[in-house]
Amino acid sequence: MGKKVNINVHHLTRVEGHGNIIVNSDNGRVEQVRWEVPEAPRFFEAMVRGQSYDDIQIIVSRICGICSISHSFTAIKAIEDAFGVEVSEDVDRLRNLLHYAEQLQSHTLHIGYLAVPDFFGKSSAVALASDAMEVVKKVISVHRLANEWSDLIGGRTTHPVTIVPGGFTVFPDEKQLRGLQELIKKAMPDFQAIAESVLEVSENIPQFERDTEYISLKQTDPARYTFYHGDITSTDIDGETIGRERWHKISNEYVVEQSTAKWTKWHRKSFMVGALARFNNNSDLLTEGAKKTAELFNLEKKCTNPYMNTIAQLVECVHICEDSIALIDELLSGGIKTERCKVTPKAGRGIGTTEAPRGLLIHEYEFDKNGKCTGADMCIPTNCNHANIQHDFEKIVPEILAEGEDAVRHKLEMLVRAYDPCISCSTHMLDVQFVK
Repeated sequence: MGKKVNINVHHLTRVEGHGNIIVNSDNGRVEQVRWEVPEAPRFFEAMVRGQSYDDIQIIVSRICGICSISHSFTAIKAIEDAFGVEVSEDVDRLRNLLHYAEQLQSHTLHIGYLAVPDFFGKSSAVALASDAMEVVKKVISVHRLANEWSDLIGGRTTHPVTIVPGGFTVFPDEKQLRGLQELIKKAMPDFQAIAESVLEVSENIPQFERDTEYISLKQTDPARYTFYHGDITSTDIDGETIGRERWHKISNEYVVEQSTAKWTKWHRKSFMVGALARFNNNSDLLTEGAKKTAELFNLEKKCTNPYMNTIAQLVECVHICEDSIALIDELLSGGIKTERCKVTPKAGRGIGTTEAPRGLLIHEYEFDKNGKCTGADMCIPTNCNHANIQHDFEKIVPEILAEGEDAVRHKLEMLVRAYDPCISCSTHMLDVQFVK
């Protein structure tokens, strides 16, 4: 314990964006533990000001190359909220189906290429292929399915072009949707095989617990495991929900010296969003296959191990596929109605919420009478997780310090990767100091 530990990771690999891990200890005493975000801020809130409402989706989808569909839909929902637009049931179903494509894209990317190599003791998916080629092939296959799914409904793999306020510019036909449904059905055994392979090395998932607040959307009418609809809930309010119009009181964004991304807090000093938060708030609404996948890993409601977020993503992949099969049947049961709602601009404010793969995403816009944007505010899931990562660090480092510098570094890297952070997306801070 007398040995010094000095960890200085600049920048963490296998995550999106730039994040640093700093740990200093001497003689068993922790002197410094920091999760830093040095990423250059980007100012999308400013970019959309003065823009027409029908251009905003195209602009904000560029916030992220992984979560572009979520940003597009969240913006569109805010626009429709401002103008009082209600879309048809078929448009809503098709939007849910496209949103599922992105969840699957992102989850398989994170599980297969970024997080699971750690469980196998490998530095990358390329290195993993030498020992587990069949698993890597199955990950590639389901990732390809998700990309083709997005192409079909969104017009391309990322940055969708078919979705607009009021509906879609192009609808897939019955043959295309039935073809997609068959591809999803054929992919189900691949998820089972991936889950079984991960289970074989699950003892390498660190055993760490820290009680925190978990925040996500919750849909009650009808009740379903939601990514697209619902109000905001928390494990700290026992299933109650808060309307999206009160989101500022929930996020409570603030600036810290060590990060160009804001931090957030609600009932405690930090909270977590993402797959594990959704699971903790909604797991009773999972499909049967998803519940069985959770049981394989002994993943249960009230789990407080952030490393299990990756397993929660795997559970969600099964749910997404099973629910999408049913959703396509619903879409085709009465024939697809391709009507698009008329959108009439007016002065007002609108708020949109969705669950991006990494958690709760919020967009708010104000418009003048001509539909020009006069103000914007966005709260990004990784924003919400930064403080929680820091507080996880503060608890785990003293617990594992005796394992040695290499082990501490590796477990902290794994911890950040478990959150699946999209660091660039979260950096919207501007701290202006006026000089007289």
